[in-house]
Amino acid sequence: MNMTLIDLLPFIVLTPLIASGIVALLPGRTLPFVVTMLACLASAVIAAFVLPAAIAGPPLAYPFGNWPPPFGIEYRVDAANAFVALLVAGMSAVTLLWAPKSVAVEIHGRHGTFYALFLLAVAGLLGITLTGDTFNLFVFLEISSLASYALIAYGKDRRALLAAFRYLIMGTVGATFLLIGIAFLYMTTGTLNMADLAERLPELRDNNAVRAALAFIIVGMGLKLALLPLHLWLPNAYAYAPNFVTAFLAGTATKVALYVMARFIFTVFDADYSFVVVPLAAVLMVLAVAGMFAGSWVAMFQIHMKRMLAYSSVAQVGYMVLGVALATATGLTAAFLHLFNHALIKTALFMAVGCIMYRTGSAKLHDLRGLGRQMPWSFTAFALAGLSIIGIPTTAGFISKWYLVLASIEVGAWWLVVLILITSLMAVYYIWRVIETAWFEERPAGAVQVREAPLALLIPTWFVVALNFYFGLDTRLTVGASMAAAEALLTGWGGLP
Repeated sequence: MNMTLIDLLPFIVLTPLIASGIVALLPGRTLPFVVTMLACLASAVIAAFVLPAAIAGPPLAYPFGNWPPPFGIEYRVDAANAFVALLVAGMSAVTLLWAPKSVAVEIHGRHGTFYALFLLAVAGLLGITLTGDTFNLFVFLEISSLASYALIAYGKDRRALLAAFRYLIMGTVGATFLLIGIAFLYMTTGTLNMADLAERLPELRDNNAVRAALAFIIVGMGLKLALLPLHLWLPNAYAYAPNFVTAFLAGTATKVALYVMARFIFTVFDADYSFVVVPLAAVLMVLAVAGMFAGSWVAMFQIHMKRMLAYSSVAQVGYMVLGVALATATGLTAAFLHLFNHALIKTALFMAVGCIMYRTGSAKLHDLRGLGRQMPWSFTAFALAGLSIIGIPTTAGFISKWYLVLASIEVGAWWLVVLILITSLMAVYYIWRVIETAWFEERPAGAVQVREAPLALLIPTWFVVALNFYFGLDTRLTVGASMAAAEALLTGWGGLP
């Protein structure tokens, strides 16, 4: 069985990559969508079979062209990246269910080109996740980034072009930092393979180039992750991108960046070097806490719902990085739990906002007064997903925050528990502002009657909302996979075969 799974590993990436070229040539709206959906479903199914095998056994390795590592490129999959790959492939398929109605309104021109770019972004994110080669990681990062810039530029608002350009500039800076870090590693070790790097770097602990490499990689991925203060590209990118693109990127892109940061910290450099030889824990913890507070604080005063949720994402990234900074099994478990759960939370919230914008054309709070009575299903979906981002019991958000609290108590940092509770209460405020505006304020006199969003948008939205409650009650998959991911990162890949 493992041999079959190993043979299928490259198709998790190759399926959307090859399909992107086909979709770009297809006419109309329906055919490109169908092929795109089939490609994403195929990747998700393969990833779903790979995850149990990766959890149960040693890492699965696939050398390309039968060139053995470290000379050849390989995919190396353990519980950590198998879990993230399943999330990316699964969320791409789930958000696609929501896409046709929204894309038909927002995207003018060839839909085949749009879906081809989407598939390139998916393939790039999956390639980043699965590869065991640092330069190959950079290549896939560029593929996903370039496709993302173009997708954001499809937004109807002309400010989408400026948002895409700013993201391009900052994303290029982040990718350059990552590449410089990889170059330093290659210069000092002569290898690009992550497992081989993990074997050679312990002998070079006092090398300044290695320290510089870690610094460059952390800054580069921190920018891709939107870790404060490297987050400035994110609010406008999320606010002005097409609603489908925002929902997809919010559920996947920053999660992959967090995985890459954790992979370098714990597998390539190892935790002892990253947190003992280099005082990385203190730096990450300060930035994480600052992001939790600053993101929540700015979100509280936003009048544009998509910008509000974008700043909320900055805060949620802080929670994930805090789990990494604690450098314990429970802390890493919390980070991966929130990586998964936040994808569900923010996708549901952006889908709900997309439902509202489909009928109103606006995401500004003052345009939504009294709309809760006219669009009850859309605003109820937003409110229920909001409960999850707050961390109310029975929701997915509660589970990840609970584990983050446990990790903080485990290391004796009670003050972190207080900060987590305070920032969660700050989320109550900005979610309540939307509910209050929609349900408790009167509709302006003479305002046009607004219909509820179509079922084609509501059904996928409520499906993701339901997942937030399902994974808040049944945690066997999420907690089990997150624990296995944490163990895989802490124990490493064990060198080359």
